Amino acid sequence: MRIICLFNLKPGVAVSEYEEWAKTRDIPTVNALGSVTSFTVHRATGVFGDDTATPAYQYIEVIDITGMDAFIADISTEDFQAAAAPFQGFADAPQFILTEDL
Repeated sequence: MRIICLFNLKPGVAVSEYEEWAKTRDIPTVNALGSVTSFTVHRATGVFGDDTATPAYQYIEVIDITGMDAFIADISTEDFQAAAAPFQGFADAPQFILTEDL
């Protein structure tokens, strides 16, 4: 199962501050969860085929998990909640999209 998260930074959030936190704290913490097989964060750089368009979202997270129950158990711990809390200060209305392979 894959979860895709799309978001922009909140007004006033420094890109450098968010990206430093993502690289040093968020990515290693999420990848250490037993239910996560892969977690990556991507910065949108453009729209394919349109050099003048601005992407609707600044960042895309891709979370591959072994199963929803195990993932919910992993992210429900106090330790994880404390580690992930800064995300709420950075991300403006993130959308977590649940997917399944065809």
